[in-house]
Amino acid sequence: MAGAGNDAAEPTGPVSRGLALLVAGAFFMEILDGTMIAPAAPRIAADFGMPAVGVNVAITAYVLTLAVLIPISGWLADRFGARRVFVVAIALFTLASAGCALAVNLPMLTATRVLQGVGGAMMVPVGRLVVLRTTAKSALVTAIAYLTWPALVAPVIAPALGGVLSTYASWRWIFVINIPLGLVALVLARRIVPDVRGPARGLDVRGFALSALGVAALVVGMESLGGTDPEWAVVAVGLGVAAVALVAAVLYLLRTPRPLLDLRILRVATYRVTASGGSVFRAVISAIPFLLPLFFQLGFGWTAAQAGLVVVALFAGNVAIKPATTPLMRRLGIRTVMVGAVVASSACLVGIATVQPTTPLPALLALLVLSGVFRSIGFTAYNSVAFADVEAAQMTPANTLMSTLQELGAGLGVAVGALLVRLGDPVAAAVGLGGGADRPFRVAFVLLAVVLLGPAIEGLRLPRSAGNVVTGRTG
Repeated sequence: MAGAGNDAAEPTGPVSRGLALLVAGAFFMEILDGTMIAPAAPRIAADFGMPAVGVNVAITAYVLTLAVLIPISGWLADRFGARRVFVVAIALFTLASAGCALAVNLPMLTATRVLQGVGGAMMVPVGRLVVLRTTAKSALVTAIAYLTWPALVAPVIAPALGGVLSTYASWRWIFVINIPLGLVALVLARRIVPDVRGPARGLDVRGFALSALGVAALVVGMESLGGTDPEWAVVAVGLGVAAVALVAAVLYLLRTPRPLLDLRILRVATYRVTASGGSVFRAVISAIPFLLPLFFQLGFGWTAAQAGLVVVALFAGNVAIKPATTPLMRRLGIRTVMVGAVVASSACLVGIATVQPTTPLPALLALLVLSGVFRSIGFTAYNSVAFADVEAAQMTPANTLMSTLQELGAGLGVAVGALLVRLGDPVAAAVGLGGGADRPFRVAFVLLAVVLLGPAIEGLRLPRSAGNVVTGRTG
C-alpha cells in the first residue's frame, strides 16, 4: 500500500483489483444517478405540481456542480490526502441521495442535487487519481479496463432503469438505491484506499474563478440552446460569458507558474489526443443512448418499454467485446484500434440513420450491438493512451484536467444531440428529405457521424508506437 508522500516517483506495482473495482463502482453510481433522473422527470413534476420541463433545473444543477468543482479535486487530494477526500466524497454523495429521496419540492431537490454534485466532483477524479498513482504503467491498461466499464454501461441502462422505477415504484427509489451502495463503499474505502498525496501547493484562486465561471456559463448556454424552447437571451449571455471567461482562463493558466489546470501538459501528444479527440468521441457516443429512445418512440411510434429494451443491445455489445479490447490493443497497437473504433462508430451512426420501422429486428439489434462494440473499444483505447507518456510528477494536474474535460464532454453530448435534432428539420427541408417525425433524428445521427471524422484524423497523426509503454507491445 502506498503511503503519503510525494508522487514524483514512478509507481511500480501491479493494479490493485479491489481498489480499481471500488473506484469503478463509485463512477458507476455517479453516472447512473446523473442520467436516471431524466426519464423520471414527468413523475417528479407531477408530484411537485409543475410542468415537466421545470425539473431540468435539478439535472442542470448536478452537471454544473460537477463541471465547476472537478478542477479543485486534485488540489484537495494533495492537501488533505486522497483517502480522506474520497471517503468524505462518498459520505456527501450518500447523504445527498437520502436528501433527494426525501425532497418535498423542486428547490429542495435542486439543493440536494447540488450537494450530490459536490460529492461526485471529488469522488470519481480522486479515486481515479489513486489508481493512477499506485499502478505501474505496464499495468495501466488493466486498470483502465476496470475504470472504463461504468462509462459504457451506466448511460445505456440508466434510462430504462429510471423509467421502470418511476413507473412501477417511485422516482424516489432512483436515489434510495444509492444509500446501501454508498454505505458499503464507505466501509471499503476506509480499508483499501491508500492515503497517497502529492506535494503541498497553494490553491490557484484566480484560475479556479475563471475556469468555474467559463465552464458554468458554457453548461448553462448549451443546455438552453439544446432545449425544446430555448431562451435566446440566456443562450447569448451564457455562451458570450463562457467565451470571454475561458479565453481569459487559458491565457492566465498558460503563464502562471502553478496553475489550477496545467494546460502545458497538452504538449504530450498522446494525452492531447485523448483530451481533444477523446472528449469529442465521448460527447458523440454519450448522445446516442439519449437520442435512440426518442427516435424509436417519436419516429417509429414505439412504446417507451420497447425503445428501452432495444437500446439494451448497446450494452450487450459493450460487455461482449470487453475481454478482447486489451489483447486487441496489444496485437494491433492503440493507434490502429482507436482510429478503427472511431471510423466504425461513425459508420454505425450512418447505419442507424437509415433504419426504418420495417427493418427486421435482428438486423437492428445487430447494428446496435456493433455500435456498442466500437463504443467500448474506443473508450478503452482513449483511456489507455491518455496517461501513457505522462510523468508521475504530472499525474495530478493531468488527471484533474482530463476529469474536467471528460465530464464536460459527457454532459454536453446530450445538449449537442438535442441541438442537432433541432437543426434536423431545416436541414432536412433544405436537402429535400421531406417531413416526418423521424427526419430530424436521422439528420442528427448523420451530423454526429461527420463530427467523428475530426477525432479520426487527429488519431491518425499519432505515431504507430503510441501507447506501447502501457500495452507492452514491441512492434
